[in-house]
Amino acid sequence: MHKSPFHGFSVEFAEHRLYNTGESTKNIDWKLYARTDKLFVKRYEEETNLRCQLLIDQSTSMFFPVERQGNFESPNKITFAVYAAALIVELLVRQRDAFGLTLFSDHVDLQTEVRSSTLHQRYVYSILEQLLKPVVPDKMEKRGTSIADTIHLLAERMHRRSLVVIITDAFVRPDQQEPLFDALRHLRHCKHEVLLFHTYDRDKELQLNYGNKPYYFIDMEGDRKVKVFPNEIAERYRQQMEQQTAALKQHATQYRIDYIPVDINNGFEQVMLPYLLKRSRHY
Repeated sequence: MHKSPFHGFSVEFAEHRLYNTGESTKNIDWKLYARTDKLFVKRYEEETNLRCQLLIDQSTSMFFPVERQGNFESPNKITFAVYAAALIVELLVRQRDAFGLTLFSDHVDLQTEVRSSTLHQRYVYSILEQLLKPVVPDKMEKRGTSIADTIHLLAERMHRRSLVVIITDAFVRPDQQEPLFDALRHLRHCKHEVLLFHTYDRDKELQLNYGNKPYYFIDMEGDRKVKVFPNEIAERYRQQMEQQTAALKQHATQYRIDYIPVDINNGFEQVMLPYLLKRSRHY
């Protein structure tokens, strides 16, 4: 939510909205009134107070743990992403701000237009709802992650300053970390405000707490499979994961990106409510 809304003027028509009693009548579409007997106001592209781009990582690793799919109280990563995006859209709609949705994996899977209408809101919600459908682990389509390429592409396409919300587990190979940092820097170079929700299961994905018995670990984004005793590799694994997480947070802070760590074990409300309260106090 933001204060002091700016209302600009542009020759580019965007959409109609219902007329609110007491506001200026200069932008009423009288021809539409003659046809419908209802008062509608013409909105133009520059009249939106804020433009928001929602980027959701839908690579296969975002569906971990699969058994939590659609669980609001204890979500998996993709479920958290869906609810977080839906909540942000609701806040944007209240202030008549424009928003668009981008889904990506190893390429851009979907990108909507940036609009502020209730019709667009329903369209975005229908897309998000599809991500909550139950999945069968053995039949899941393997999708990798190309987050850096997606961010670079989006940064080039957005010609106006926007709020960019990225929801991802940021699972990239070590050689892909620097390209990711470069992509985030690209967004900030273009003067966009960036929120980075870094999703993970701290217990399983960062700490590797599986007990002292052999497990088959299967790459959710590829075909690799390895059988190990987790306790034998846990210490080295934790060090590497801590280093990667710390590097991501450090670069986000350096670029003045709002970094929000999301341990999905804490539940949706315990992550989003404190963050929104913190942001409301800041603004």
